[in-house]
Amino acid sequence: MFYREAGQFKTTYNADQAIFPISQDRWFVTAVVLFAFLGVPLLAGQYLFTEVLIPVLILAIAAIGLNILTGYCGQLSLGTGGFMAVGAYAAYNLALRLPELNIIVVFLLAGVMAMLVGLLFGLPSLRIKGFYLAVATLASQFFLEWAFARVKWFTNYAPSGSVAVGKIEFFGFPIETPMQKYLFVLTLVVVFALVAKNLVRSRIGRMWMATRDMDIAAEIIGIRPLTAKLSAFAISSFYIGVAGALWGFLRLGAWEPLAFDINRSFQVLFMIIIGGLGSILGSFLGAAFIVLTPIFLNQLPSWLGIPLSTAAISHIEFMVFGALIVFFLIIEPHGLARLWAIGKEKLRLWPFPY
Repeated sequence: MFYREAGQFKTTYNADQAIFPISQDRWFVTAVVLFAFLGVPLLAGQYLFTEVLIPVLILAIAAIGLNILTGYCGQLSLGTGGFMAVGAYAAYNLALRLPELNIIVVFLLAGVMAMLVGLLFGLPSLRIKGFYLAVATLASQFFLEWAFARVKWFTNYAPSGSVAVGKIEFFGFPIETPMQKYLFVLTLVVVFALVAKNLVRSRIGRMWMATRDMDIAAEIIGIRPLTAKLSAFAISSFYIGVAGALWGFLRLGAWEPLAFDINRSFQVLFMIIIGGLGSILGSFLGAAFIVLTPIFLNQLPSWLGIPLSTAAISHIEFMVFGALIVFFLIIEPHGLARLWAIGKEKLRLWPFPY
C-alpha cells in the first residue's frame, strides 16, 4: 500500500519526464546517496573501502560505458580492458609530464584519449557487426596490450615495465586514505551515472536503441549509422578510459600492462550480462555481484568448515560465474535489473493480486 503512484499528479512536462516519476523512488535514491556519502564513511573499515566499495564503484563506471555501447547501441565489444589501459597510461603520463594539472582534468583528459582510440577502433562498426565486430574489438585489446608492453615511452622507460603514481591531490587536499579515495570516486560515480541516465533518455539515446533494435529500419527513418555508432563508441570509451585512470591511480597505485588484459574485458562484459543489458542500474548490480562473489566464495568454505585449497576455490569461482551467465541468459536475459523491476511491479500491486 505504501508504493503507489495514485494521487501523484504530474502538472508539468518536467514532472512527466522526471528520471524517477514516483516520489517513493526519489526518496529511496536520495536516502541511498546520502547514506553512501554520510553513513558509509562512519561505518566502513579499511578492508571494506579498499576491497569492496572502491572496486565496485570504479568498475561500475566501466560497466556503464560498456552498457552504453553494447546494451543500448547493440555493438558488441571485447576491448574494454585495452581502453581502460589507455585511460590509465594516459593519466599517468599527463600527471608525470604536466604535474600542474588538476587531478580531475587529468582523469577527464585520459577519458578523451581513450575516446579518440575508441573512435579509431569503432570505425569497423560501420561495415561489420555482431561477432565480426567482437573480433575487431578483440584485436584492439591485443594491440593495445602489445603497445603498452613494448613502447617504453608509455612507462617512462621503466626497466620493469611497471609504473607507479605519486601523491594525489585535489585542489590542494591530499587523497591518501581509503575513505578519501572512496568519497572522491563516489562523487565521480554519481555525476557520471546521472549524465549517462540522461543521455540514454535523450535523442541520442533513442538513436542508439533504434540502431540496436534494427539498424536498417533506423537508417530508413533518418538515423545516420555513422553518428549513432561512433557516438556510442566515443562516449563508451570515454567512460571506460576514466574508469581505467581511476583503477590505476586509486585502486592499484602501481601496475603493469597485464593489469588490463583480456580477463578485465571479460569481467566487465560479465557485469553487464549479469546486471542487465541496457540498464544503468544493472551496471551497478553487476559490478557489485562480480566483486562480492569471489569474496563470498573465498570465505564460504571456512564458514562451513570445509578445507579447500586456494586453487580449488579459484576453479569454483570460474564455474560459478559460467553457470550464472548461462542461468541469466536462459532464465532472465535482462539480468538482475529486470528482477529488481519485477519486484517493484509486484510491490505496486501488493497486497492485491489484480
